[in-house]
Amino acid sequence: MKNRSGEKIKLASIDELLGVVNEESAMEIEISKIHPFKNHPFKVLDDEKMQDLVESVKINGVLTPVLLRMDENEEYEMVSGHRRMHAAQLAGLTTIPAIVRELSDDDAIVAMVDANIQREELLPSEKAFAYKMKLAAMKRQAGRPKSNSGQNDQNLIGTVSRDVLAEQVGESSKQIQRYIRLTELIPELLDLVDNKKLQFTVAVDISYIDKEVQGWIYEYISDTGFIKPKQIAALRNQLNDGPINQIQMLSIFNNCVMAKKVSRSLTFSEKKLTKYFPDDYTAKDMEQVIESLLEKWMQEQSC
Repeated sequence: MKNRSGEKIKLASIDELLGVVNEESAMEIEISKIHPFKNHPFKVLDDEKMQDLVESVKINGVLTPVLLRMDENEEYEMVSGHRRMHAAQLAGLTTIPAIVRELSDDDAIVAMVDANIQREELLPSEKAFAYKMKLAAMKRQAGRPKSNSGQNDQNLIGTVSRDVLAEQVGESSKQIQRYIRLTELIPELLDLVDNKKLQFTVAVDISYIDKEVQGWIYEYISDTGFIKPKQIAALRNQLNDGPINQIQMLSIFNNCVMAKKVSRSLTFSEKKLTKYFPDDYTAKDMEQVIESLLEKWMQEQSC
């Protein structure tokens, strides 16, 4: 991941973030006793990369332990390693090497996001919810007294948390804000963004619109296959004046789409024209007379 200057961003490791020395040892934990992190934003897909990981696990086992914590119910909650655990299950394993660490809710969120945000080819929806979760955790951490628990402590007094997050992940603060806006989309529209069927910037503009109207927009896109930025801009301008219904929205969209002009050609045969002109009139002479008559007719129509 690169920042705006093109320099490589190096996020701290989980151990560095939490200030833990390398004295922990992994233990084998039964997979059936582990549940996913609450509201985990990163998708675990059975794609080609997952199949490669499964084959690696079958041959070498799980080389990097997953990170777990004990939740309020004294159960194991996955913090980092959802893809490795899924691959282990597909490979037929019943246990997985894990490090169990005592983590607060906010520390766990930061560790979970940082461990996954470095992956390539993240979907917009994954970034959106990951940034939102981590930013909220950072803001809560900023409001607590600074302790000596390690590098994970955030002392953001006088600093905008979003700017700190932007620096960490190599995005602009404005882009962080745009990604988080995507979390205000209905799921159907967010899926279109992930599948590159809805432009990112248009999706951000739609995110400011009421969820019911977003549903109408999704129906429109499903029927027509497109939505144009000027259509959403016109819709938002109209909504500033008050609520509208779906028919009114369709009217706004249709007015924004310029209808293609129908090509018209008109041909008069020489035989048809010569009966109106003397024999010595050339084609140019006839054209001038026709234009003159049409001008006169047009002026009469405007009176």
